[in-house]
Amino acid sequence: MSLYAKLNERAAQGTPLRVGMIGAGKFGAMYLAQVPKTPGVHVVAIADLDPAAALANLARIGWRPGRSAAPSVDAALAQGTTHVGDDWQALVRHPKIDIVVECTGNPIAAVEHCLEAFRQHKHVVNVTVEADALCGPLLARKAAEAGIIYSLAFGDQPALICDLVDWARAAGFGVVAAGRGHKWLPHFAQSTPETVWGHYGLTPEQARIGGLNARMFNSFLDGSKPAIECTAVCNATGLSAPPDGLTYPPASIDRIPNVCRPIGEGGMLHGKGQVEVISSVERDGRAIAYDIRFGVFVVFEGETEYLRNCFREYMVRTDDSGRYACLYKRWHLIGLEVGISVASVGLRGEATGAATCFNADAVATAKRDLKAGETLDGEGGYTVWGKLLPAAASLAAGALPLGLAHGVRLLSPITQGSVLRWSDVAIDETLSALMARREMEDLFGRVAPRQCVAYAPSSACDSRSAPPMAVSAPDSAKDGGSARY
Repeated sequence: MSLYAKLNERAAQGTPLRVGMIGAGKFGAMYLAQVPKTPGVHVVAIADLDPAAALANLARIGWRPGRSAAPSVDAALAQGTTHVGDDWQALVRHPKIDIVVECTGNPIAAVEHCLEAFRQHKHVVNVTVEADALCGPLLARKAAEAGIIYSLAFGDQPALICDLVDWARAAGFGVVAAGRGHKWLPHFAQSTPETVWGHYGLTPEQARIGGLNARMFNSFLDGSKPAIECTAVCNATGLSAPPDGLTYPPASIDRIPNVCRPIGEGGMLHGKGQVEVISSVERDGRAIAYDIRFGVFVVFEGETEYLRNCFREYMVRTDDSGRYACLYKRWHLIGLEVGISVASVGLRGEATGAATCFNADAVATAKRDLKAGETLDGEGGYTVWGKLLPAAASLAAGALPLGLAHGVRLLSPITQGSVLRWSDVAIDETLSALMARREMEDLFGRVAPRQCVAYAPSSACDSRSAPPMAVSAPDSAKDGGSARY
């Protein structure tokens, strides 16, 4: 039965999926805009540090005034309306809520929210992909141990990439590469919230009128978000990270199969089964026609002459050899698609992407020369950007995860372009996110990260090389656009 049919069945039975959302910024508002048109779903409660701002967002997206006027969660359940408040713990701990959508964009808060939801036996759709990049393998394991589902959010690029990878493998193809698009030039890695609009082609006034968040946009531009999202993809699919970070090769969609093939065959990949991000501009800044800047792709292989003939017969665009082909989505609809995850988790018991191993990491890297005593300001800020590394390389270097590089003081000077280490910073040892990260490193880092046969059609992981996920683990966040939840 289709998800839509299942949702209609739940609506007819009067047993909708009962959802609680933490964070009602840009991403959350996009999902909420679709809720009134989705059968079989009841958003029972929304928790945000600024309830007035959350209510203003609901009015802006067209919710009728009475829909969000419930004075309590119990009243919302009785009335079929929504309670808006600032108590996320009350939301997560309410026995009648089935699924928590974590939508804060704050990795430290999101880890705490997810862990508490697991303790309360709530399924979690985690929009905050920064938290997944920080300790997604542990979150997936904790959820499995609790007998519930932890999932990335459909509509965000990581879950869409996971979906394409799953399609290719389920159809019997070996996955050669997968990833997303991005507008990239090397100097963007040093971009700050003060320079971001010029790189985007907007004036500060245009950004102000549009209500655009400079730090959020800068986290995309400087490469942090692509690294974070590719970390989530590697850990969910078993694909590998490039040995020294993303290279952002420029290419049109039609040229992706040529670029995303092994170096020995004229491409850019260090090996089959790798993630990469494709730039929508040439290195001299010229725009590329028919780009994939806002989309996702998977490159797969026709391993036999018969398959390559099939590609030719159906006019599939391949690389020059006819061996490698690409399937893609040129756009993604971000929060407007999160309902797919809610329905999949609640009705099928299936995640739309979740970590299965610790293959990659997003690590803090200095944007400029940094002095001892400075305070790091995290993703999208003035001090660091995120670099994708293989997990083994990150662990060997003692690298500081990007998700914990906010509000911490430097103990030693760092030169521009250098990866920061745990030993370089003073950090609050009581943070739930820090303890979760260390627990994950202990569990998954005692030996080399799981070596997945990521290219093989079966994509079977060698479970001897890392502690296995619980057998009930799913096989399968974006920044909410606001600092509040």
